[in-house]
Amino acid sequence: MLKKALLCTTAATLIWAGVSTPVMADAARDYVSIVGSSTVYPFSTVVAEQFGKSTAFKTPKIESTGTGGGFKLFCGGVGVAHPDITNASRRIKTSEFDACSANGVSDIVEVKVGYDGIVVANSKKAPLAKMTRKELFLALAKQVPDPAGAQKVVPNPYKTWKEINPALPAEKIEVLGPPPTSGTRDAFVELVMEHGAESYDWIKALKKSDEKQFKAISQTVREDGAYIEAGENDNLIVQKLEANPKAMGIFGFSFLDQNADKIQGAVVEGVAPAFEAIASGKYPVSRPLFFYVKKAHIGTIPGIREFLKEFSSEKAWGPDGYLADKGLIPMPDAERKQMGADVEQLKTLAKDQLK
Repeated sequence: MLKKALLCTTAATLIWAGVSTPVMADAARDYVSIVGSSTVYPFSTVVAEQFGKSTAFKTPKIESTGTGGGFKLFCGGVGVAHPDITNASRRIKTSEFDACSANGVSDIVEVKVGYDGIVVANSKKAPLAKMTRKELFLALAKQVPDPAGAQKVVPNPYKTWKEINPALPAEKIEVLGPPPTSGTRDAFVELVMEHGAESYDWIKALKKSDEKQFKAISQTVREDGAYIEAGENDNLIVQKLEANPKAMGIFGFSFLDQNADKIQGAVVEGVAPAFEAIASGKYPVSRPLFFYVKKAHIGTIPGIREFLKEFSSEKAWGPDGYLADKGLIPMPDAERKQMGADVEQLKTLAKDQLK
């Protein structure tokens, strides 16, 4: 377990976890540094602004790096050169947990903040889309089941939505979405692509008989221009959808909620991406949102514990809190109460909890 980090004021050295690192003493941070998910970024920013206004601490600095990029920075080490908190639109992976441990980041506090839906949206200038996860898989996978019916995959031949299902529009498949470093991309692959692939019994069977092949089919997004990586800026996707009513975009529900005058979320398997549908679990493409805290920094970097208290307060993440106004789907009362208690106790995450 990491020892409490100490600031050495008599030498130009910062001592973290008993290891001397050559850092100028005056370089010690007096603000909370946060990186990570573009989906959690708006929620974290609102809490940071509220925190800065209502306390004597400086407003935390937040950078939207994507979930994967955030973990890479967060797990880089302990000390002022490394962020204190990383936002994540999926849970930390075992490989990321191991990377943290290898770099001395061994005490991590996991905070689930609520839920979010992943939406496939288009401009309000276009007709409302209605589709299934199987159709989305067929539209976006690099390899798809042979349309002739053979139990094999072929390079994706579909150019228009109508080729997949005659009931869909005869428009070119053009989907703007997040890059591989994004937690939204990871969650979309898991909740949509894999589910769609499993609608074919022979592909579903591969999950047990040949997991590598199953992942190659279900997790690999096409690279022929039908799927366009739009970076970590979800607001940019919204702007592009406005400019091109024939395109569709993938992002978190909060961005749909904040831009409901411009864009609309596709109905997926008969359910529209509405606040109540996501909260009840009826909307099929929903996921939890998190942030992770470096416990070794608490008590050394000022304001971390107090920031956690603000984020986990009912006025922030409760059903009537200011984060719900921004599109966050609150956890159920019992789960929220337990998570609040875990945050207060700074309960750390164990690797076996990830299995």
